[in-house]
Amino acid sequence: MSQNATKTWCLRLVPVLFFISFVTYYCSDAIFQSYGSTSKPLNSSKTLCGGWLTQKKWESLNFNISRRTQLFLKLEDFFWREHLSALELPYGIKGSELVLLKVLAVTANYQVPANIEKLNNAPVKGYEEDVGNKTTMRFFYPESASYNPGLQNEPGTLMVLVPFKQQDLRWLKEILYNEKRVRKGFWKPPPQIWLGDVSKIRVLDPHFLHQTADRLLRIPLHPKSRQKPVHPTTGILAVVVALNYCDVVHIAGFGYPNSKSQRQPIHYYGYDTMRSMKNSYHDLNHEADALKRLEDSGAIMYLHPHL
Repeated sequence: MSQNATKTWCLRLVPVLFFISFVTYYCSDAIFQSYGSTSKPLNSSKTLCGGWLTQKKWESLNFNISRRTQLFLKLEDFFWREHLSALELPYGIKGSELVLLKVLAVTANYQVPANIEKLNNAPVKGYEEDVGNKTTMRFFYPESASYNPGLQNEPGTLMVLVPFKQQDLRWLKEILYNEKRVRKGFWKPPPQIWLGDVSKIRVLDPHFLHQTADRLLRIPLHPKSRQKPVHPTTGILAVVVALNYCDVVHIAGFGYPNSKSQRQPIHYYGYDTMRSMKNSYHDLNHEADALKRLEDSGAIMYLHPHL
């Protein structure tokens, strides 16, 4: 199928989608998309967010873990005894409590919007026909942050930090308190000036990254000293967040090209190629297998034809 034909086929779906659907872009990009959300149930066994009438579908995934819908870390309840963490970032906050305390003291509002429409770390302007024009939440980490989030987002967009390392929290603390920036510890220089709305910042609970790595991908949380660590992409993380939060999960834009050419583009935007993934901390084939298992189980569905 040609690119134009595929695009037309996908766009024809939009008017008839009366459910919450989630569109997720791979690697450092993640997007949740809603087309014409309503409060009416799809049928007797499937509803929109909050119904939990598809709990059996969740249980069929064999995660052996409770579904969880509190996405963000909260100052008032995180430091109670039952929330003490035995793991360091990215799967827990052990050793980062003090810097996190300062970050959460500023990011005081923890509510998730009543109607989640889109979560994304990829550009929207100029691509509205394919990715929509409203962004409710953006997953990001320092290296993927834009110095001016307003260029791609509405005023109400939530900026959700996914902390992979302690330096990520320190970067955010320095931004929030206008402290001297420390540039060490990043694989790519993060913005030294950030023009976003501080009141819209949230910190994703590491529980979800831990769940993704341990329960879905089953990758080692404590690699041997000579073994290169492997972490989930924020794309697969977004899928797991969606499975925790909503009953109906649709995805699109997932997957890397099968081409062995290192010059093959990997995004619908920008100029990154497969060469940029050569030394990444992700196991893309492993994640593709996990997505196939989720698709086969009926937990997720694709909005477009895919291989």
